[in-house]
Amino acid sequence: MRPAAIIIILLIFSPVLRAQEPEYHQVFFDNSLMNDSWFYSTVSYKEPSFILNVEGRLPVENTISFTPGNSLELNYSSHEKGDWEAILKFPQWRGKDFLKAGDHLSLWIYVTGKTQQEHLPQLSIILEDEKDREYIALGDHLNSFKINTWLHVKIPLYHFKISGETQPLKIDSRKILQVLLKQPAQGEGDHKIFIDQVEIYNEEDSQTSLNRPEINSVKAYERHVDLTWENVDPELVRYVKIYRSSNNKDFLPVGIQSPMEYSRFVDYTGVPGKAYQYKISFLANDYSESSLSAPMSATTREMNDEELLEMVQEAAFRYYWEGGEPNSGLARENIPGRKDMIATGASGFGLMALVVGAERNFISREDFVSRIGKIVSFIENGDTFHGALAHFMDGPSGKVEPFFGKYDDGADLVETSFFMQGLLTVEQYLSETDPRENELRKRISQIWEKVEWDWFRQHEDSPFLYWHWSPEHEWHINHKLIGWNETLITYFLAIASPTHPVSPEMYYSGWASQDTIAQNYRSNWGRTFEGSMFTNQETYYGISLEVGVGNGGPLFFTHYSFLGLDPRKMEDEYTNYFENNSNISLINYRYCCENPGNYEGYGPGSWGLTASDGPWGYKAREPKEDMDDGTIAPTGAISSFPYTPQESMAALKHFYREYGSFLWGEYGFRDAFNLSQDWTANIFMGLNQAPMVVMIENHRSGLLWDLFMKNGDVQQAIDNLKKIRKKE
Repeated sequence: MRPAAIIIILLIFSPVLRAQEPEYHQVFFDNSLMNDSWFYSTVSYKEPSFILNVEGRLPVENTISFTPGNSLELNYSSHEKGDWEAILKFPQWRGKDFLKAGDHLSLWIYVTGKTQQEHLPQLSIILEDEKDREYIALGDHLNSFKINTWLHVKIPLYHFKISGETQPLKIDSRKILQVLLKQPAQGEGDHKIFIDQVEIYNEEDSQTSLNRPEINSVKAYERHVDLTWENVDPELVRYVKIYRSSNNKDFLPVGIQSPMEYSRFVDYTGVPGKAYQYKISFLANDYSESSLSAPMSATTREMNDEELLEMVQEAAFRYYWEGGEPNSGLARENIPGRKDMIATGASGFGLMALVVGAERNFISREDFVSRIGKIVSFIENGDTFHGALAHFMDGPSGKVEPFFGKYDDGADLVETSFFMQGLLTVEQYLSETDPRENELRKRISQIWEKVEWDWFRQHEDSPFLYWHWSPEHEWHINHKLIGWNETLITYFLAIASPTHPVSPEMYYSGWASQDTIAQNYRSNWGRTFEGSMFTNQETYYGISLEVGVGNGGPLFFTHYSFLGLDPRKMEDEYTNYFENNSNISLINYRYCCENPGNYEGYGPGSWGLTASDGPWGYKAREPKEDMDDGTIAPTGAISSFPYTPQESMAALKHFYREYGSFLWGEYGFRDAFNLSQDWTANIFMGLNQAPMVVMIENHRSGLLWDLFMKNGDVQQAIDNLKKIRKKE
């Protein structure tokens, strides 16, 4: 999703729900990616009571856990004249809006020392209504009590009565936002317990007889090992549990994986040149465990730069290959997230990632062609609006998915342009001599030619293209497309269209406009007058910037339009875009090295401010203090490989070798991290994984640039832009 759209849309719209989406378990804690503290917690206390905390959050315990690999530590001192409280917040991210209903709050506790049952904390919940509910003594809901072992606590939700009410009320578990733990009513002194697997539980989820699992594959890289298995039914299997050994005798649990999310697991060991053996088991909903699989082995090894590049490409490619929505073959918005909803812009980027996958033999060409056939059929039969696509579509039905509300029920021209950039690249990769591939080329041409780019001027004499159109609400959003940002590709393809083109002059009247409307647009979102005329000519960190608002904006401006469009061949009267993009990337790099905000982790090996998930949600971060909150997205530096090859390689190695234990996952680098907040994204994003695949490839071979630029309509657009100049 794009920041320019967010400014207008997210303040207005709330997500529209669809009942058919699969439902996630409502888990308040199972594991922390970070080893020090749990970001989704807060701790407070009143002297003389105390509770151990790490900068106001609960500490993570990495040696004791019920479900591997960690738990939360409650190390507290209780006193009758004091108090303490710990809050677990439900971790939320986009698309995690379909939850299983339950009737119990469930958690596992591990009691140490001389702590007795009555010394255990009190517990309550907070719902969306924010009404205070009575606290319940946790120890009252134990069937038995022992120290130094894991004990299961199940509390019926109806026990959490509203304060002052005598009758219990039925509680919709999906509206629970927080779990509260506080000082017990008795038991002064020091106590330490651990808690794990805090979640909403349904008593009807009975024990299931589980088959013995099998590992499909185990593959080692430099510092991690990938394990895969066949898809399993998440209604029957709660988790897949992973065991590791280094002597083929002593197998210890190292992690769990939800089958709702993946059929693979990444074990980041951090050690090259070492042999490991693995087994897996299934856990049922009541945490009973199946027998273990047969073992499989792999040995990590040192990898050179080219091997590391290909490792990153292959992992991120899997987001679109393995993680694609089954009916359409297209990309989901983020994983984990909505299962049925596909994002068209991310899918366009993913199309180019599929090309890389075929070229690098991650998949066979036959499989590639089959997937493209599925995608083309889906687009041919799905909703379009004057030939343009919606931002989001329902994969099973092909209907528009108005994820941002009722006004988002039609065309999104920018997302359409991202998709068409990928589709035209695929067209050139397909063979004209192979009958099946050539037929797909023709069908792709028909999809391309049906887009009525000129319709999106709103009126014939408009100098601008418009972002959205709705069949019900028409031009209600009314968002003009004005650069410098990611919409260059939209104007370029509108000019390139063989059937519904706009005048090449719109490049300067719209994208590069210097009229008052455009100046105000840029100065408002950029919070500066520098670059408000489209041109800039200021110097930042010793680098002159010809085009860009402020010091250039988030890095995705230099990525999205240039995955296929070769910036080396894209020039206007103001700049060459390869040179301009390189300067924006270097400004971003130098800003992060200087680190004016004093954020933890910034430096030559850790840089890249762009649009990504973050501790407080999605945001377009950029190299200025008011738009920087300490969050770095790996796609920022890694997708800049063509512009900053040395700096990007240093970042790739640092992210993988130093931060891999929390940052490297099933589809490569997770979306973002913030060391100052001890936070890492739980998700991978469709808009951020593919640019790494594609821009690494453009750095290595120029493949995607070469393919896109071979298209005859693209070549004509380049020629037409060379012939015109801005009207005085």
